Amino acid sequence: EWKWDNITMDFLTKLPKSSQGYDTIWVIDDRLTKSTIFTPIRETDPMDRLARIDLKEVVTRHGIPVSIINDYDPRFAPKFWMSFKNALGTRLDTSTAYHLETDGQSERTIQTLKDMLRGCEIDFEKG
Repeated sequence: EWKWDNITMDFLTKLPKSSQGYDTIWVIDDRLTKSTIFTPIRETDPMDRLARIDLKEVVTRHGIPVSIINDYDPRFAPKFWMSFKNALGTRLDTSTAYHLETDGQSERTIQTLKDMLRGCEIDFEKG
């Protein structure tokens, strides 16, 4: 196992829109180093945009991951995404309600990010 071989992906959605229209943060975690990439996206972004972001943020910087674990998000179900991952030779694994520990790292990261964003919101309200 090497860094960025096994990653998790999840989304923090329903955020207030930024000035650029972003309302979602795509959270990509390396399971070995616990490093995380936070990428602002729009909840309505098409799959080809997410694939380009994946190539730019993960593949070009860290190489092709061996496996990707995500909760069962509908964005990862389309044939396009499966074909894209198959072309790269990456295994796409889905966590289930019975095996949440498989995606626990991204869930903890998202909870920490939510806590940080709440703190920023409180600071902005005071200022």
